[in-house]
Amino acid sequence: MLLDGHTHSEFCQHGSGEPMEKMVLRAIQLGMKKYCITEHAPLPADFKNVYAGNPSGFSTGAMDLTDLPAYLKEAQRLQKKYQSDLEISIGFEVDYLEGFEDFTRDFLNEYGPQTQESILSVHFMQGKDQRQWCIDFDTATYQEGFEQFLDDPQRIFKQYYQTVKKSVEADLGTYRPQRIGHMSLIRKFQDYFGLTEDLDQDNVELITSILQEVKQQHRELDLNLSGLYKPLCNDFYPGKQIFDIAKRLEIPMIYGSDAHDIKAVGRGQHLVKTIDLA
Repeated sequence: MLLDGHTHSEFCQHGSGEPMEKMVLRAIQLGMKKYCITEHAPLPADFKNVYAGNPSGFSTGAMDLTDLPAYLKEAQRLQKKYQSDLEISIGFEVDYLEGFEDFTRDFLNEYGPQTQESILSVHFMQGKDQRQWCIDFDTATYQEGFEQFLDDPQRIFKQYYQTVKKSVEADLGTYRPQRIGHMSLIRKFQDYFGLTEDLDQDNVELITSILQEVKQQHRELDLNLSGLYKPLCNDFYPGKQIFDIAKRLEIPMIYGSDAHDIKAVGRGQHLVKTIDLA
């Protein structure tokens, strides 16, 4: 089935501000049968006390809590309006934030009943001064926050995947997200920092253990093509190594454009055919 499993909306503070209705119409134009709206869930206010780096990485990283009712109302309106043309699922892209699992579980318990499909992602991890730094904001933040790992790509990969492992193992309750988002996001700036080498055996074993847990939990992976269009990444997420392990374990992988604007809806969907899914 032609679908887009990872998209955003005008409620994203780092997006284009274009309305999700026009993005839905673009999906219909492309002949899609299903469209998943997965806006960034609000971050806890207290997270700013452990966050470091560019302030915009926190302030624009997610939907504002006050926008939640409007987001859900608009998504539900579109779900009903276009039901004869397109199956629309509503959910969130939820950040795994170490130490804030209770906040995330409470949030999902409250809003999960209004959703059908959500994504769990790691956009922040511990770096300099034991604080949380944004992985995908800009190269300056990445450089400052993770400088201690950059002498060896395998070190920053290990730090990231240890965080991903915690996210998969976290008790987020009945409404935990069923899809693990862009599992190789740590490579967003790989061409800038020289992080293009393959994962070593230790990291392959770490990732294999993560994916075995994903399979046991009957969860999915986000087959996210947005990295191909990031000028310092030039690869899809989660990349060929992880893709091959997930394929061997028969973990479902769901195409997502990660669209933050109209033109990105469905982008790269036909390239999925070039990845060995058989």
